[in-house]
Amino acid sequence: MPLIGRFLKQTTALSYRKNAKKTQGYNEQVKVLQYLLSKSKTTKFGLAHNFSAILSKEMVRAYQQEVPIMDYDSFYNKWLKYSILGEKDNTWRGRIKYYALSSGTTGSPSKRIPVTSEMIRSFQKSSLRQLSILHSLDLPQSFYSTTVLTVGGSTKLAYKETHVEGDLSGILKKHTSFIASPFTKPGARISGVKDWNKKLDLMVEKAPKWDVGIIAGIPSWCIMLLERIIERHNLDSIHDIWPNLYVYVHGGVFMDPYVKRLNQLVNREIDLLDTYLASEGYFAYQEDPARKGMKLLLNNGIFFEFVPFTADNFDEEGTIKKSAAAYTIEQVQEGVDYALVISTNAGLWRYLIGDLVRFTNTEENELVISGRIRQFLSLCGEHLSLENINDALLKTSSFFNIDFSEFTIYADVDKHCHCWYLGTNKNVDDPKAIISFLDDALRSANDDYNSARKYTLKAPEIKIISPAAFYGYMAKVKKLGSQNKMPRVLNKKQAKTWLDFINAS
Repeated sequence: MPLIGRFLKQTTALSYRKNAKKTQGYNEQVKVLQYLLSKSKTTKFGLAHNFSAILSKEMVRAYQQEVPIMDYDSFYNKWLKYSILGEKDNTWRGRIKYYALSSGTTGSPSKRIPVTSEMIRSFQKSSLRQLSILHSLDLPQSFYSTTVLTVGGSTKLAYKETHVEGDLSGILKKHTSFIASPFTKPGARISGVKDWNKKLDLMVEKAPKWDVGIIAGIPSWCIMLLERIIERHNLDSIHDIWPNLYVYVHGGVFMDPYVKRLNQLVNREIDLLDTYLASEGYFAYQEDPARKGMKLLLNNGIFFEFVPFTADNFDEEGTIKKSAAAYTIEQVQEGVDYALVISTNAGLWRYLIGDLVRFTNTEENELVISGRIRQFLSLCGEHLSLENINDALLKTSSFFNIDFSEFTIYADVDKHCHCWYLGTNKNVDDPKAIISFLDDALRSANDDYNSARKYTLKAPEIKIISPAAFYGYMAKVKKLGSQNKMPRVLNKKQAKTWLDFINAS
């Protein structure tokens, strides 16, 4: 292992220097779109939308005029369902064999996202690029002989009549080189376990036998794992058994609410690296822990478009309007919330993924995820974003020195107010003081919210509950596990399910 460690360190150094010389911009995006259109011009989708003609015109503008923006339901009903049934040359050349199951946070039925061999290669290439960042972190030699612990979904796949489906992690694992296997944990047997609690118990028991240098996964489940390990083995910190743990690669939700909880589990600072990885593709990753933004991958088989999240482009329900204007990478501005639209090498075309992004540095093409299209509150025009909610709760948590990493909120139409559920194991003597502070923080951050609170929106309500209640709810709705996320803003249907669960507890 020491020999392999030295080899890996040298490899990441070479890769880092190679990637540092590369500059990506609009020209790379044009090449990507040209490749996607050329590859698919003879498919049913390509023929229906005149891809051959688009290639001979002013390509980007012609593409935007010819192909409408579609969300999952629209794309599924018109095109994707036929691919899933085994139809060849439908939205991508050949027959698409694999589909990643993804339910996200707003939709309840599982979506089936196409995964092609080209997309798998893009994932592999991006993962290797991201590993090159390790060179810039000035890590000790011992780190390069450790393993990567991925807290992901079950790698077991379901073989259907016309396709294979399962968690994206399982599809990618099937195409991982055997050379990489010794460097990844928890190993094939544990990774294949579908029951989250059983998988968690197995990882907890095995933990002392591993030398983990990187942990990767959604914060809520990764931190739960670390807490269980520390409790089970009577440790002061996770570094008692994993002294070479230096890096945490996270994604899926805002990390900030979890930092305080994570810091209680370590005896020294670890580098936090954000990633923007979804079932639909590998979009971006953070190159420098000191910079907040993630670098968008512009030459990785995905053509990106950005729709300003405004009343001109979306209605009050978050549905995109037919007249919505989409911008390319060279047209975006810093500080603006954009709905992300993607066209991919898995046969998704002008697909509205549901995320909102905001550029922090347009020269470096760096962005952050600022929310979800349908995860915002606007009961009476307050337009409260997920970022507003997270920032205000962070300030509240800091002021009262109480960790509220688990929470959810919904709009009560009858009471005409927002209802907050905050999770903590601490005794809270004065919940009214907390919600008052939180309300003031939101009023300071959002003018629309402040105006609504003056005239129409009543004061928010609060309930303090155990963090365990959130995990219990996820188990109740059969979404307990590492690929699932607790919705921070509940829609009407989710709110009813949540209240039924809370009232029955």
